[in-house]
Amino acid sequence: MSDELVLRGRLVTGSRDVTDGVVAVDGGLVTYAGPASAFPRSAGPGDTGRILLPGLVDLHCHGALGTDFSEGSLYASRSAARYLHSRGTTTLLGSLVSGSSKDLVRNLAVLRELAGEETVAGSHLEGPFLAAAQCGAHDPSLLRMPDPALATELLDAAGPALASMTLAAELPGASGVVDLLASRGIIPSLGHTAADTAAAAEFLEQAAAGLAAPTNRTGRFRPTVTHLFNAMPSLHHRSPGPVAAGLSAARNGNAVVELIADGVHLAPETIKLVFDLVGAANIALVTDSMAATGLADGHYRLGGLAVTVGQGIARVDNTGAIAGGTATLLDVVRTTVAAGVPLRDAVLAATSVPADVLGLSSSAGDLRAGMPADVVVVDAGLSLAGVLRRGEWVSKPERPSLNPGRSN
Repeated sequence: MSDELVLRGRLVTGSRDVTDGVVAVDGGLVTYAGPASAFPRSAGPGDTGRILLPGLVDLHCHGALGTDFSEGSLYASRSAARYLHSRGTTTLLGSLVSGSSKDLVRNLAVLRELAGEETVAGSHLEGPFLAAAQCGAHDPSLLRMPDPALATELLDAAGPALASMTLAAELPGASGVVDLLASRGIIPSLGHTAADTAAAAEFLEQAAAGLAAPTNRTGRFRPTVTHLFNAMPSLHHRSPGPVAAGLSAARNGNAVVELIADGVHLAPETIKLVFDLVGAANIALVTDSMAATGLADGHYRLGGLAVTVGQGIARVDNTGAIAGGTATLLDVVRTTVAAGVPLRDAVLAATSVPADVLGLSSSAGDLRAGMPADVVVVDAGLSLAGVLRRGEWVSKPERPSLNPGRSN
């Protein structure tokens, strides 16, 4: 008797689109992913009207279900991450907003524990080395100039879980922190910056060169740009700024740009334009999701700041700045496709690209034999129907036809 689970439907990954596909799962691993015609056993009913996607990968996520990872609660952070798993984001970084060194050390320790149990893939520090003029939803009183000693303290607290850190290129001392991060295989991410084009380009070049060092064995080789367009000067024809530097580096394959393609942070035309300019292989779709994700409009917190969510849009109470997102990554994929991006490109930018950024291409972001069985099942409108994580249902399928049963 085998415990093999067989799913059938249209199979879409970043590299292929199979009209009638099969994904077979046994022991928590994918044992087959490909055309139904080549599957050696019964695959169940055809034409299910379902689409099988790899588990989604989010590089930038602050929380969900009423919890902000910056609260430092192990239990609540675990619950938030598990909720996101159930909505299709089977791999994620826990992102932290700027805070005091004491709070950041505590919060990094919590995420380190969650990474150890594989609830999250690691942590992302968004600050505190950010430009005050582009602080967005960060408390300006908690921002600091880049400080290698403080950076080392944070890196030591985070341990191997820390995958990425956002900082502003133009701040004095930023170059030294970039070198420190890259020397440990941690991704320097350009963001919350007022840098001019030259400084931004130099940051990304330095980060890429540092990550390319033979001593870096993490598999993380490309720097990122934290939520391109947001929390940085707009692209201007006489002052192109960090947007131009990010687009150029991405177009050349030397960086990956994050896009919060949720219909709030970026116009649909902007989303489509970036895909057309740099290609899906150089884009990571992200959510920047905060505590209100999965919940109704109301009052929440992001770090130490009070936030009000109305019509799904989160804003800081005292400044009106957008305070992260409330969409899931599957919502972002759906919005990206609605903007005119082909489904396979949107899936690529939400799966294999961010997995590759994290050095996790062998274990996340695709459906291949031998990989952990992270599968998102959706209908033709990309509405969620079921989620497998490591071969276990974390969101039950709505129809029996999604789970034809165990084969003999």
